Amino acid sequence: MQVNAEMPGSPFESGEFEPEELDRDELVRLGPVLDYRPASLGGKSVLMEMAERLLCVRTRDGEISPLRANLVQRMFERKRGAKNIVLKARQMGLTTWTAARFFLKTITRPGTLTLQVAHTQEAAEEIFRIVHRFYDWLPEELREGPLRTSRANARQIALPELDSQYRVVTAGDRNAGRGLTVQNLHCSELARWPGDPADILAGLRAALAPGAEEILESTPQGVGGCFYDEWQHANETGTVRHFFPWWMERHYCKPVVAPLSLTEEEAELRARAHLDFEQIAYRRSIRANLRGMARQEYAEDAESCFLASGESVFELSAVDARLASAPVAAESRRNGELEIWLPPVKGRQYLVAVDPAGGGSEGDYSAAQVVDVATGMQCAEFASHTGGLELAKFITGLAREYNGAVLVMERNNHGTGIVSLCENVCGYRRIFRQNGQAGWLTTSISRPAMLGRLNAALVENPDLFMSRKLLGELRSFVRQPDGSTGAASGTHDDRVMAMAIALAARAEVAERQGQRDQGTK
Repeated sequence: MQVNAEMPGSPFESGEFEPEELDRDELVRLGPVLDYRPASLGGKSVLMEMAERLLCVRTRDGEISPLRANLVQRMFERKRGAKNIVLKARQMGLTTWTAARFFLKTITRPGTLTLQVAHTQEAAEEIFRIVHRFYDWLPEELREGPLRTSRANARQIALPELDSQYRVVTAGDRNAGRGLTVQNLHCSELARWPGDPADILAGLRAALAPGAEEILESTPQGVGGCFYDEWQHANETGTVRHFFPWWMERHYCKPVVAPLSLTEEEAELRARAHLDFEQIAYRRSIRANLRGMARQEYAEDAESCFLASGESVFELSAVDARLASAPVAAESRRNGELEIWLPPVKGRQYLVAVDPAGGGSEGDYSAAQVVDVATGMQCAEFASHTGGLELAKFITGLAREYNGAVLVMERNNHGTGIVSLCENVCGYRRIFRQNGQAGWLTTSISRPAMLGRLNAALVENPDLFMSRKLLGELRSFVRQPDGSTGAASGTHDDRVMAMAIALAARAEVAERQGQRDQGTK
């Protein structure tokens, strides 16, 4: 909790703070108020002030300098929660700031164990050099007094007067976190952890104390995997998501020798992100050097930075262009499971297409797309680990809300039972039928045509697509080596298939409507 008030007994009450004069009791009094923002600090938190006054870092120029929070670090502090996941471009300073934050918590809160987990031995050594530098540049009075160490080796600092420890380990260490009770956990470059990162992370989380702070952080590395899954499901787990594109690092710029003639893409990005010409020049240089990997190493948005392996089925240029301008949902329900961009309008006809799953907390989602029959515009989207009667009740309720929409349920696998529940238990009658049978049947013959129609709509009318989650699934929908198509490993395609059903069924509904209109003439 952050409070903009003075804290009784704090050295900041008078605006005077002399780090070298802090004794153990004064350090301990600061622990509970690190995240407070007293008026005497001009809006900065106690932790940020202590970082500036106590901690030193080595700058890009090789100089030793006080740690002053940059833009990314300040934004992280403002939004930070107890559980955090950070998706970022390279070298934004988040590892340094996390080390600083956890170091200050360790030296002000007795009985604290901080654990930072790196992806390689080399990275672990670099992190601990940062932490050792924090300690080595503390005032001598602190190092010889309340913060004297009983152990300070290549991986651990132990502070006996506080009964606190700071440890740095690698993800490949089988004993990482075993037998410990951890108050602060930082998982660095999670996307690049060796072995089974999900299993390693589960073991580390088992060691967390109640109320512990957790920070997962990484540059992206492809669609799928532990970090990708954690990012995609963050909202469901109460984790705060932080995304920091490359241009938030002020050093990422390049001198402009001659006036730049911008491409349409560059002009759009410059207007959207407020980039200057030096940043555009830097972008050109990294794209020339890294080519396709530039999107991953220097992320610009939280979707295209996850590169999918395999040949994409859909036009990525169209997907990425729409991702850059896709609107935020006007309304969100059921903790984000249902997102609405366009509410129902009296007199308009809608269609609700559903790709059902079996339910349960794991595996595929049941997904539904609400589409305007006349225009093909995506109006709402639903995705949930819901099945059976619960799904039938929700979907029929959604269809009723949208003016008694035509309900198109895929009848493959679980679908036949759901269709029956919608019709016989929920009493919904306006159900799409193919050849006299309720529901939509996706076959090996119809599926390629459905996906082709979806791709054509994406290219010709990208504004029909509202959902960033759908667009993200379109990015990771690939052609496999055996010629089959589907979600890349570790990703989902439920929203994609629901939209493919929606657009295919819409064409049939519109055709039938046209035939009826023709017959009445």
